[in-house]
Amino acid sequence: MRFANKTVLVTGGNFGIGRGIALKFAAEGAAVAIAARNEERARKVLDELGELGCEGAFFRTDVADEKSVSAMIAALIERFARLDIVVNNAGCGSQHCGIERDTPPAKRWEIFRAANLDSNYYVTAHALPHLIEGSGKAIVNISSTATFHGNWGLYGVAKAGVDGMTRSFAAELAPYGIRVNAISPGWIETSPEETAAAQGDSGGAWALPPSLLNRMGTAQEIANVAAFLASDEASFITGQTLVVDGGLTIIDYPSRPSLDLVGHRVFSHSAAGGEADA
Repeated sequence: MRFANKTVLVTGGNFGIGRGIALKFAAEGAAVAIAARNEERARKVLDELGELGCEGAFFRTDVADEKSVSAMIAALIERFARLDIVVNNAGCGSQHCGIERDTPPAKRWEIFRAANLDSNYYVTAHALPHLIEGSGKAIVNISSTATFHGNWGLYGVAKAGVDGMTRSFAAELAPYGIRVNAISPGWIETSPEETAAAQGDSGGAWALPPSLLNRMGTAQEIANVAAFLASDEASFITGQTLVVDGGLTIIDYPSRPSLDLVGHRVFSHSAAGGEADA
């Protein structure tokens, strides 16, 4: 129960990775506040939190709007009287951002920047007056391996800003003992529908593996890392972005056929069945 008597705010905690993070903190004793727009989804998560014995609350919030964020933080403090950990998870992905072919460039940038970058700044800035009180406070931002892949365009650019903001806030808040880190997830299984969309018309099979481990990650695996970074076990870690992608970003796909042929001989001189190579 690493988070007993602590209050955790999870933006976008009503679905996917955010839901997994909310449940993880609840299971370890925290009171959990969910800030999101979709109340129907949030109510389902609140029921799950209740089954874990967690005191949970939902605050309808547009995290891309500063006034909405300010009101949410005020309501959270009125309800829980304290705030210990902030997980900036809410964001807008490339598939469901509402951008069409005729959307002007400025509007495209506004959509990605506001949902993924401005939101992190607003939530962090308005939470700070409450985080600087006491000790053991932490902020965990959710970035993306899209920062490494130019094909994700403005989404990747906005998430790169999250990485930069993580480092800047870590430096600024160190005198208060507040640690700020980020997680950069790879392909994470959040729903069958999104998985199918990612696979296209391949009939349920990946054309190339989504990680070195030949599978997608789970929301629980990201939640485990978020809990670690927010806990005292990570007390000397700040300003870092931890990539959690099953090795996706280090895969050299053109080399895969050759590596499959050569096997482990390149490094360990091992052979199939444990026999030494001739």
